[in-house]
Amino acid sequence: MPESVPSVPYVPSPRHPAHALDRAFLGMERRHPGARWDAGGVAYLSGPPPSLADLRAYVAFRLPQLPLLTSRVEGGRRRPRWRTDTDFAVDRHVHEVVADGPEEWDQALHTAINAPFAPGTYWGVWLVHGHAPDRYAVCYRFHHACQDGAAAAMTFRTMLGEGEPSARPVPGKVRRTDLPRRVGMAVGLAVKFASASLVGRGPRPAVAPFVPTGERRLWRGRVPAGELRRIGAARGGSAHDVHLAALAGALAAWSARSGVPLPRVTALVPVDARRPDEDQTWGNRCFALPLELPVRTGPQDTDASRGERGEQGGQGSDAPLWRVDRVMARTRKLRGEAWRQAIQDLVRYMPDRPTEWYLRRVISPRVTDVMATSMPLADKGSLGETQVTATALLPLLVPGHLFGVGLSFFDTWAEVSFLADRALPLGESLPGLWERAVAELDGDPGRRPEVPKTRH
Repeated sequence: MPESVPSVPYVPSPRHPAHALDRAFLGMERRHPGARWDAGGVAYLSGPPPSLADLRAYVAFRLPQLPLLTSRVEGGRRRPRWRTDTDFAVDRHVHEVVADGPEEWDQALHTAINAPFAPGTYWGVWLVHGHAPDRYAVCYRFHHACQDGAAAAMTFRTMLGEGEPSARPVPGKVRRTDLPRRVGMAVGLAVKFASASLVGRGPRPAVAPFVPTGERRLWRGRVPAGELRRIGAARGGSAHDVHLAALAGALAAWSARSGVPLPRVTALVPVDARRPDEDQTWGNRCFALPLELPVRTGPQDTDASRGERGEQGGQGSDAPLWRVDRVMARTRKLRGEAWRQAIQDLVRYMPDRPTEWYLRRVISPRVTDVMATSMPLADKGSLGETQVTATALLPLLVPGHLFGVGLSFFDTWAEVSFLADRALPLGESLPGLWERAVAELDGDPGRRPEVPKTRH
């Protein structure tokens, strides 16, 4: 690592207008000052941890490749723009949390996850160590008005990865003769998505399942990534489809165990809408779509019957694969180039006020219950001589949602992370239930995946 902190050169950047999505997140922060509007991730590393001074030097060394991180929003509410921050200081962004021995590891990690940003900053890095001489973690968090998940994954690859390109799908080049079709599809999708957000949600629990404490907790699980891909490919779907089907199965089992009725669960699924030349952008370029999860396996599968039939949520022998088919039926169009192009056009050209209205509407707990995202990170990663051994996403935890769930693909693993308020009943059981649901999709409901546990 560099021995001293190099200064970050001030290079005047073009004035990038803040996107409507950025303004929507900033507006939600103003409306809900007590809520957190940040997301991020955790990298777990093997080897001796660096000193705080060395980590600050390393981050500063990488920052010229990430101009977004040295920018800030200026200009007030009417015409905010991204501009280079002339007062940028690495010390205000990179911090340290030291655990007092192995038994204090969880508390140290959750201190980093819940720590407020320094005044005037949009992101932060926390070095978490002290529980073991040869293991540590680096927690990166960002305000969602600053970045979205795809840009954060690129930040991971720049800071800790080996520079692998993102595996995200992007629409191909479109000819001018296709413009009328593109306009028609984009307008049609805008009407469809707006109408879907206005439809009544149906029955909801009469009493909230818990009283939020404002303190977030992280719970993790993992399965081989090849297992998800193989299950999805066998039915013509993707690893993300399998993840969502397993999430539905895990929620059915969690509902039976916790006694929290889930007559209907809708996940908010981010969709990357970047153009091929927009790997790193100022602000957000992701759209969000509601997707109803097949938690119930049929009209006869009531909450009461699920409780009577045990912890697997009353799932019959065909229920797991039925869930995959239901998820695929709802995501099939998203895998097509036409829909991806239309969503890209919506994000790029839809007027500000409809964009802000839609995001506020679709993110509301009246419309969606959980945030569910997935992201390919890298094949490997390192910091100095230490190697990244595992990762966990920190998805956005929306006020009123049950939890946020993220699936990260790193090395040969698919790693699931649940971020929820610590008051969520039996929240710690969700990763194991998800792992078990994946095993059921693979045709072995009695198998619990035997994988190396990387929890520090």
